[in-house]
Amino acid sequence: MSEPQFFATPGYGDTQLKNMHYNQALLVGDRVEISGQGGWDDEFNFPADLEKEIVRAFDNVERTLATAGATWRDVVSLNSYHIPEPGADYIGDTHGRVMVEQMRERMGDRAPIWTQIGVPALGAPNMRVEIRVTALVG
Repeated sequence: MSEPQFFATPGYGDTQLKNMHYNQALLVGDRVEISGQGGWDDEFNFPADLEKEIVRAFDNVERTLATAGATWRDVVSLNSYHIPEPGADYIGDTHGRVMVEQMRERMGDRAPIWTQIGVPALGAPNMRVEIRVTALVG
């Protein structure tokens, strides 16, 4: 087995490594695992608009994958965690629609396995979505 290599996403990843003692990505052999990525900016602000937050979470997954030498086209597995939309008895239409739009746009013909989970809370105030992926490179 190859030696694990850890990566901090430039910007917010450096902050999390310093303040919370964790890295954003791990490369072992040809496998890349990333920690959950939210729709934050480098100062951990979230957009008021849910669609923009989901798109930014996808951007942050892309940034994090790149630190370990991977892209969205290498992703084979995706787990997403969602705060349900107010009044919904499921995750809600916006979450599912925007997630599928982004996966199609960023992954082309590659369709990963996907688990979508509704949760009561996530790791930061105002956070409504978190995305974690596994990628195979090479």
